[in-house]
Amino acid sequence: MHIPDGFVPPHLCIVGYGLSGLITWHCIRKINRHSDPSVHMPKAALLTAAFFVASSIQIPLPPMSLHLVLSGLLGAVLGYYAFLAILIGLFFQALFLGHGGFSTLGVNAVIIGIPALVGHGLFQLRRWLPQALKPSVRLGISGFLAGAIGMALAVSLFISLLILTVPVGFDVATERAALLTLGLAHGPLVIIEGIFTALLVTFLQRTKPELLIGLVPEPVRARQPVRSTGDRLCD
Repeated sequence: MHIPDGFVPPHLCIVGYGLSGLITWHCIRKINRHSDPSVHMPKAALLTAAFFVASSIQIPLPPMSLHLVLSGLLGAVLGYYAFLAILIGLFFQALFLGHGGFSTLGVNAVIIGIPALVGHGLFQLRRWLPQALKPSVRLGISGFLAGAIGMALAVSLFISLLILTVPVGFDVATERAALLTLGLAHGPLVIIEGIFTALLVTFLQRTKPELLIGLVPEPVRARQPVRSTGDRLCD
């Protein structure tokens, strides 16, 4: 899921940096609408570390290797902080582990970060599920959708980019077989990430419910002007 340096043409790297910069600006703008933007930073730092570790662990499945992405989970728990957490995590993976690359940092951030924001939106669907369901059930359903669809979208974006960057003259049958194998190999991970996200958010609901509160940005309230004594006497 991490594209290394030299794998995609330079113009796509530039587009990736442009898109990731635009999304970062949008997320920071949304975060600044919180009454206290710094309140979720410790949680974001913790999940950035979790993303760094989880997506660095390779699961060998010849002729390739797989790893968890956790984009849906980060989106469900962090909201708009998720894209920033993923961008930072990818930077340190490229710096310390050589996982991914610096020229493709923007592309990788888009591939994993956009599904995280989609996962955030899907997680909000719990508000629209039937109220007859228990809160934990609604939370589990929305968590599963965020994790599973987030992973599926990341795989889809990754495969789409591979299709766009296939060298001219490459054997079409080999290409189709490779992409089909890649998609099928990630199928179980889609379910695993959905289940893992559902279990984690329901666990947090029981143990640390405050971590799941305030995902929708709160508008900053304008401070009311102080009225003078003369103004009050005129009322």
